[in-house]
Amino acid sequence: MKNDSFVDRHNGITGNDLPVMLNAIGVKTLDNLIDLTIPSDIKLKKPLQLPPAMSEYEYSNHILSLAEKNKIFKTYIGMGYYNTITPAVIWRNVFENPVWYTSYTPYQAEISQGRLEALLNFQTMVSDLTALPLTNASLLDEATAAAEAMTMFHNTRSKVQEQAGVNTLLVDKEIWDQTLSVLQTRSVPQGISLLIADVSTFDFSTPVFGAIIQYPNANGDIIDYASFVEKAHAHDCRVAVATDLLALTLLTPPGEWGADVAFGSSQRFGIPLSYGGPSAAFFATRDSFKRDLPGRIIGISKDTQGRPVYRLALQTREQHIKREKATSNICTAQALLATMAGFYAVYHGPEGLKRIANRIYHHTETLAKVLTSLGFYVINTQYFDTLKISCPAKFSLKTLRERALKQQINLRYFSSGEIGISIDETTGNEDIAKLIKLFSTTLGNMSSVTYYEHNDTTLPLYLQRSSPFLQQPVFNKYHSETEMMRYIKKLERKDISLAHSMISLGSCTMKLNAAAEMLPLNHPAWGTMHPFVPSDQAQGYHEMFARLKDFLSEITGFPAVTFQPNSGAAGEYTGLITIRNYFKSQKQSQRNVILIPSSAHGTNPASAVQAGYEVVVVNCDDRGNVDVADLRTKAEQHKEQLAALMITYPSTHGVFESAIREICDIVHNNGGQVYMDGANMNAQVGLTSPATIGADICHLNLHKTFAIPHGGGGPGVGPVCAASHLAPYLPQHPVIDNEVTYTAVAAAPYGSAAIYAISYGYICMMGAEGLTDATKIAILNANYLAAKLKDTYGIVYSGETGRVGHEMILECRHFKATSGITETDIAKRLMDFGFHAPTLSFPVHGTLMVEPTESESLAELDRFVETMLTIYNEIKEIENGTADRTDNVLLNSPHCEFDVMSDAWSHSYSREKAAYPLEWVRENKFWLQVGRVDNAYGDRNLVCTCK
Repeated sequence: MKNDSFVDRHNGITGNDLPVMLNAIGVKTLDNLIDLTIPSDIKLKKPLQLPPAMSEYEYSNHILSLAEKNKIFKTYIGMGYYNTITPAVIWRNVFENPVWYTSYTPYQAEISQGRLEALLNFQTMVSDLTALPLTNASLLDEATAAAEAMTMFHNTRSKVQEQAGVNTLLVDKEIWDQTLSVLQTRSVPQGISLLIADVSTFDFSTPVFGAIIQYPNANGDIIDYASFVEKAHAHDCRVAVATDLLALTLLTPPGEWGADVAFGSSQRFGIPLSYGGPSAAFFATRDSFKRDLPGRIIGISKDTQGRPVYRLALQTREQHIKREKATSNICTAQALLATMAGFYAVYHGPEGLKRIANRIYHHTETLAKVLTSLGFYVINTQYFDTLKISCPAKFSLKTLRERALKQQINLRYFSSGEIGISIDETTGNEDIAKLIKLFSTTLGNMSSVTYYEHNDTTLPLYLQRSSPFLQQPVFNKYHSETEMMRYIKKLERKDISLAHSMISLGSCTMKLNAAAEMLPLNHPAWGTMHPFVPSDQAQGYHEMFARLKDFLSEITGFPAVTFQPNSGAAGEYTGLITIRNYFKSQKQSQRNVILIPSSAHGTNPASAVQAGYEVVVVNCDDRGNVDVADLRTKAEQHKEQLAALMITYPSTHGVFESAIREICDIVHNNGGQVYMDGANMNAQVGLTSPATIGADICHLNLHKTFAIPHGGGGPGVGPVCAASHLAPYLPQHPVIDNEVTYTAVAAAPYGSAAIYAISYGYICMMGAEGLTDATKIAILNANYLAAKLKDTYGIVYSGETGRVGHEMILECRHFKATSGITETDIAKRLMDFGFHAPTLSFPVHGTLMVEPTESESLAELDRFVETMLTIYNEIKEIENGTADRTDNVLLNSPHCEFDVMSDAWSHSYSREKAAYPLEWVRENKFWLQVGRVDNAYGDRNLVCTCK
């Protein structure tokens, strides 16, 4: 009988279910199945050593006690991070809503129309504010967006530049320290040199292929860059601009003075600071870069009836198609946060955004005038929200800092002695008065200094924005909470999520994102923490990090952990850069070859190329395993250059390869390291580990194995765990580390810090036994589905004992010849039953990869089996002539509400067969708003902003 432990809430299978499932699989016990699935030589010798599992109530009290150790000061540090006000209607209906945070990346457009529209709003907002026509649906953070701009410019150099070997990027000296650090990290392996200079005096005597500037810059100064951009273009140099979307409501946008790219963070559009993230970066560019733009683009196409429909365009999963020739390794973005930022713009509208920006500007202007009257010197003469202040003689900076901390105020302190103050949306009149009093009393001015509100605009006309923005109806209709709530709900009804049914995507692990894990994020002690505050103000965060590090070290077997990478692919890159740093320290920089099996995730080769390696593909055998003989040959052939093997375990083919230790030994014997892609860690936890297997380093997809929501395509987090010999070579951060040997891979020191609280809660409440049981049940559920479907569809790969791991690949390739039906038709037909499709045509073209996860109940698994068997029978009806070969439920799927209800129904099958193929579908029918999407039309006619 189930009890009330969190484990029994998380795992979907009960004790009563086990006999039924084990009988179907053909094994006597669950442990018998595990023995048949996982090679004996890699099993853990003892259980995980983790603290006892907490109940949900105990965890709630525990995480509250940690939150109370964080000290929330009034913070004016800025540096790209600003406090903001999340409208309650967005917080309650999006951030706290599982329909929004549990949905998957919208690869299946027909059941993703709500979040696709929300992301198109985000793109439109970015395009309008930057005055650039093409934008993506978000990137990871501002610093990595800068690196993407650098890479895009380098990849698209003119032939003259390429032939001349022009590999220098000009970087203005007044950009954020964290952005420069990430540029330094990403430039070296790509063979790019950074020239850090004052762009205002740069004469282009040194050839450069691109330039990166900041507007307003790191000193808060607003500079007219129009003449610089004109000069840059005359010297065949593209220009990317780091900018602030809120400032662009008042300032001339970069697109209007010739910039080729504008990028930055949308964090101040209602996204909590969260000690550095997550928050959505933006990236806008010219139409000529549409085939080179990193990340995902939302576009508008049409369905089979000509209705407008949203979809992912052009770059969709381009890493899995182009692999080592991909333009970037981005897989996860920040979709949930981009959605919230877009809704923030919808709710406030253009006038509301301008009011917020003007209030910030006038507070800054008032502060500047009063401080100037006190004898302080404001260095930046033009500003939006930030002042850089030089202090009078005999002014005690030490005293100011002490008094500020005593009054719970954080300022920015430049190493050269100046003070920085950045105003944000939460700054009020009383805050400005308090700042003025702090400076005046520290100065020794005992006379009363009166705060006064200054509403004059001193920005010169040539810096002021004159063009309109956000004139589309969506940004001007939903300004009352009632209307906004209804708009969000309207979009919500168009999306399938885990709130509706199982999402059986192989390799993506769409498991439960428990409410008990998510609720603590509501606490302001987690959300309002600036990433660069003194560490003693973030004690709760750091205690959580320390405990989570211990947990992940125990689970992986590796002692070192970095929390900086803010996606799985960023974790891959970080691991490879760590290996690169290690070999450089060993004076073995010639090691630049990475072996990657042909079955690997597409981001593996893309990450390797981005990290400066040459990719050598290792073949797989007929059973889907790495071809050990081919691996050995290629490892020995490249013995002097071999840096590492990248391997996913269990493999992307869904099997535990018995030769994994031999594979690791071959690589080690030839001088290389073993990098384990942690995407399938869901099948390892508690049973084996990367260190036990023989790897040296791995990343973990916390949005897969450790219960972080997918959020419609992000956030994700990719911490890297490393063996002791690699630990010293992990990334550092220039803002918090006094001495930096290795530069950063993300803008914030701890990446998307708040997200770690979710995985922390998952591990605390599951405990060692619960985590191990979850792994066993994930394997059980997958083998149950395999047993139920093997005689109809067939399983492409299975292990040596005929068992699959936590996922399997269903064979669909033979249907086309016999019935004209493809795996795409099966995926679309699943929508009529209320299911999201499994992973389509990856890693084997023409197949479906299924992963049920441990969170699904036997009833849900059986519904999925019945659905798949029904579809199989529908295919058989075509084969035997019972159903028409060109007019059938599969080719015409999905059947949207408008078509089923139309008076013009003319199909050879009934409406009931189309809409209610099984009786239980009637109980919870998910009605689609559009029919099958015409993908080719959308790519030929790219439209990626609202009309």
